[in-house]
Amino acid sequence: MATTPPPTTTKSETQPARSVLRDTAFLRLWAGTTASGLATWALPFVLGLAVLHRDLGAAGLGLVLAARTAGFLVAVAVGGVLADRHSRRTVVLWSALAAAVAAPLLAAGLGRSLVLMTAAAALAGAGQGACRPAFQALTAETVAPDRRQQANAAMTMAVRSSTLAGPALTALLAAFLDIGTLLLGIGLLWLIAALVPARATTTTTTDPATAPAPRAGFRAEFLEGIREARRHPWFLAGLAALVAVIALGYSATSVALPLISRDRYDTQWVLAAAMTAYTVGALAGALVIARWRPRSQGWAAFAGLAAYGFAPLSLMLPVHPLVVVAAYAVSGIGIELFNVPWFTATQREVAPDKLARVSSLDFLVSYGLAPLGLALMAPAIDTFGVTTVLGACAAACFLIPAAAALTPTARHFARPAPTTTD
Repeated sequence: MATTPPPTTTKSETQPARSVLRDTAFLRLWAGTTASGLATWALPFVLGLAVLHRDLGAAGLGLVLAARTAGFLVAVAVGGVLADRHSRRTVVLWSALAAAVAAPLLAAGLGRSLVLMTAAAALAGAGQGACRPAFQALTAETVAPDRRQQANAAMTMAVRSSTLAGPALTALLAAFLDIGTLLLGIGLLWLIAALVPARATTTTTTDPATAPAPRAGFRAEFLEGIREARRHPWFLAGLAALVAVIALGYSATSVALPLISRDRYDTQWVLAAAMTAYTVGALAGALVIARWRPRSQGWAAFAGLAAYGFAPLSLMLPVHPLVVVAAYAVSGIGIELFNVPWFTATQREVAPDKLARVSSLDFLVSYGLAPLGLALMAPAIDTFGVTTVLGACAAACFLIPAAAALTPTARHFARPAPTTTD
């Protein structure tokens, strides 16, 4: 049975570690991740343009996006098992190719067959979902332990940059290209994600004596990943806190911010400025955490996650719009002060042969419950009022991460080192 290696906290004893940005294998992995991020964020925007051009109805858009989400949720669990069974690079290759194939199918169905578009969207979501845990585990294989925090910061900067550049670049290209061509461009991005990453150079070795052992079934291996996650109390506590912030805080602000921007401030500028400030704040947070190593990294990460509470809090009272924008910037900084150490600790603490499955559990739970929170938030606001709902969600964002920080092993995101006796 594979065992979790002790926490790796080695520092370079002879010379400073070379920057991860000078590592060709990582840069290729980063480029593939960036391409997949651009494709992921561009697709809903392109489909929205299809609605404006009357190539797709509003109901059809909802069906296609729902199919994409369903494909993602199913494939993220399957992809975690496959990435632990087989080469992570191979899983990235085939899952990204699946998403690439979905793009021309979407273009073929546009304005002709909603059934084809729905099936293609499910395939695109499946490719995206299977990529996520494989990319996460491949990062741990490609990058040495002492550079993983910097690598994860670079990865999350790619994701955040995609949220800005994806829709903006798509809007620019839409002035010159039709919707079908834009969809084919998304397929090209997925081809880049499939073909550019190199095979891992820093791999996890396994005992040759155990390698020929027959593999368990899919269900057994998935449950084995859950058991591995349960071995780490800090992981379960962090996952619970993350779900609370996404399903309550993020869902509340996603519904309330457009309403408040329109009704209280009588402008859409607040909506656009707040969302931009959040992304810019997240980029700044990633830059900070790339080099900052707090002594109690778990507590610092939970404090960053709790900072999202400032977003719903700023929407409760008739404050100046700049206060709302500043609150979203702080929330963005905080979310990356959590995300980067969280990913790094998972790569360090989880047994290497179960890393993809535990990562898939992270994505499955956090992404899976987000739509439920969004679906319930509007009825809750109608029933209890926007101020009450925002207040409750802000309190949850502050209190639940604080409670999670009290969990054993949460302070350092690590199991205590075993004591030795003479």
